[in-house]
Parts: sequence; structure tokens; C-alpha cells
Amino acid sequence: MKSTDAQPQGCTNFKLRQLLRSVSRRYDEQLGQAGLTGPQFSLLSHVLTLGPIAPSALAERMGMDASTLTRNLRPLAAQGWVLQGPGADARGRLIAITAEGIAKHAEARVHWKRAQQGLNDLLGSAEVAALHQMIDRVQARLHETAQP
Repeated sequence: MKSTDAQPQGCTNFKLRQLLRSVSRRYDEQLGQAGLTGPQFSLLSHVLTLGPIAPSALAERMGMDASTLTRNLRPLAAQGWVLQGPGADARGRLIAITAEGIAKHAEARVHWKRAQQGLNDLLGSAEVAALHQMIDRVQARLHETAQP
């Protein structure tokens, strides 16, 4: 390896968590004006797009485990924004967005767009696009190595 090659400095996990907290704060500030957090908005968005959907399929699509999904769904269900109802068979369940959830998502989307545009303005759209591409490449490689 050449001495001019870039070498990682510090803990990758820590740096990623720092970045996530910084970005999340910006989105949460905006989405909080609609009474949602970033993860809640993402969950509503996925249910709106994919639903009605089985919890296991939703968790897989969002890259989270079932217990995290259940914990994140509780406040949305308590507000009446999502429903968990019967599925195709007696054991299956489906998650669906309600009319109130669709309205809440529409309200929050305005704030999400402000957060998104603010990040694009601050970092530059090209930098954000490059970040998205890098994240997608890294995710794909990590998922490849995780397959049995």
C-alpha cells in the first residue's frame, strides 16, 4: 500500500453515529413541527407506499428487526395514524395507514422537504448525491457479506 493512500482515522462506527445524530437533529427539528420524529415519518412513508403490509415484510424493507418495528409502530397506532389488522390467514397481520395517517404524512412532508432542502443547500446537492451513492454501495457490500 502506498503511503499516500488515505487511511481511516478513528472509529467508523462512532463517526457514522455522529453524522447520523447531526443529520437527524435537522430533520427532527422540522418534523417536530408536525408532531413527528424522523423515524416516525419514515415509517408512515413506508406504510403509505407499501401498505397494507405484513410487519415482517415492512421490517425487512426498512432494514430493522421486528421488535424495533413494533416499538416504533406503537405511538403511530396510539395516534390513530396506522392500524394493525387481520391478514390473509388467522395468524397473519397487516399494517395499514389510516385517513388520519395520510393527512399527518401530508402535513409532515412539507417539513421533511424543508429539512431535505436545507441539507442540500448546506452541503450542496452534488455532495448529498455522492453521499447517497456511497451509502448505497456500502449497504450493498455489507448485505452481500451478510448472506449465508
